Amino acid sequence: MTDFAPDDTARPNLRLLSEKQIKIIHQATLQLLETSGVRVAHPDALELLRQAGCLVQGEARVLIPGWLVEQCIRSAPSSVTIYDRLGKPAMQLGGRNSYYGMGTDLIRTQDLYSGETRPSRLQDVVNAARLADGCENIDFIGSFALPGDVPTNLMYLASFKAELESSTKPIFFTAAGKEDLAFMFEMAAVVAGGKGALREKPFLIHYSEPTSPLTHSYGALSKLFLCAEQGIPICYTPAAMLGGSAPVTLAGGLVQTNAEALSGIVLHQLQSRGAPIICGMALPALDMRTSCISYSAPEARLGHAACADLYHYYQLPVWSTTGSDAHTFDGQAMAEHALCLMMASLEGSNLIHDVGYLGQGLLGNPAMLVMCDELISYVKRLMRGFEINADAIGLESIVQAGPGGNYLTDKRTLQNFRKELWQPDLFNRDNSQAWTKKGGKSQQERVIQRAIQLLETHPVEPLPEEIAARLAKIAMEAETRLAGIQFVA
Repeated sequence: MTDFAPDDTARPNLRLLSEKQIKIIHQATLQLLETSGVRVAHPDALELLRQAGCLVQGEARVLIPGWLVEQCIRSAPSSVTIYDRLGKPAMQLGGRNSYYGMGTDLIRTQDLYSGETRPSRLQDVVNAARLADGCENIDFIGSFALPGDVPTNLMYLASFKAELESSTKPIFFTAAGKEDLAFMFEMAAVVAGGKGALREKPFLIHYSEPTSPLTHSYGALSKLFLCAEQGIPICYTPAAMLGGSAPVTLAGGLVQTNAEALSGIVLHQLQSRGAPIICGMALPALDMRTSCISYSAPEARLGHAACADLYHYYQLPVWSTTGSDAHTFDGQAMAEHALCLMMASLEGSNLIHDVGYLGQGLLGNPAMLVMCDELISYVKRLMRGFEINADAIGLESIVQAGPGGNYLTDKRTLQNFRKELWQPDLFNRDNSQAWTKKGGKSQQERVIQRAIQLLETHPVEPLPEEIAARLAKIAMEAETRLAGIQFVA
């Protein structure tokens, strides 16, 4: 019998760039940072870079030497462990591990009950968190909706509190500025059992980004530095439009956004060596006919695939996206999510966000979270691959069945079919007669029905009363102290 290697599992994967191509992009990135540099709109950041050996030109232009970039790449952790609200390990961001979850900023929502498209509300944040909490294959939550019924200075804080109360899963979140971010950290520390416990077992990832092309704003860097100081993981990723805020060619866009991402890593690591950071880049296309961003264009997926190859080369955790340009829950929405989820997983991206996004990143439909739960289940099964060894082959069963036999009564079928064969929950596998007998419902109808059922019946583990009371007190203090504050971009 053939000898099998210890790692006997066949798994699919995608690599787009050769090592030579990776080095070309990396060297071009270093050259861009050394000769043109980036704009840094933060006085403390400028001084930090100056002391580290960078050349500061004028008021805000900084040229960053390649040796410093590579030193900071090496100092950033190659893997970041994220826990859930209960302190249990939930995600190991690194290598080719993939996890899936929501984004943070949908200004419009399609109501699950009426189908009406309307401005998003705080209740939509609660609903999305509760739904995702009940979706086995969604690994982390985000606010999904950006609540328009909350004052601007408090909308991110109110969303964060609602997420803490509505799910135990890790939270991917954003903030208006360092002021409300500090209150969110205070809330998280209360839940975790103190600042030290939160630093040791973080259950949250802050999302911020530079401004393309090649600019780090005061607000973004203020949040970046606060995360670095407190040891809270941050996802700091540029998002540039091909032909708009980045060159129209993918190669040029990759070099520019990689310079934005790597200069962010430099700033982050200079502030606190070894602090956890997740990076990457998004390169959606600017549709020249409509002037709209295309969330799921093939160019965007090629950009993500190249980014994943780069950051696997750097041995750093890498971020990616999914989503659809469709303006309702329809066939296009399902097709684009399926393609994006599949590609992001094959690329080996670690943190795949914007699950359920519609309308070019402006619209949410809660039913899409349930639909994506099923799609992610399919993708996870695909990525698990299959074993190739003597036990998996089961040659004795094949010999026993012989020509013309079957395996319905084979004991190995009973032992292995649940582990080996993916079973859908919402995809139809009934024959025509059985499907008709069950009501002949479309996929969309079944998904919406399941979403409503899940929202109305899924139990969420509540926060202890004492902790809930402390969060309410922090929220009241924040409401007073943040009133009238003008957040600096």
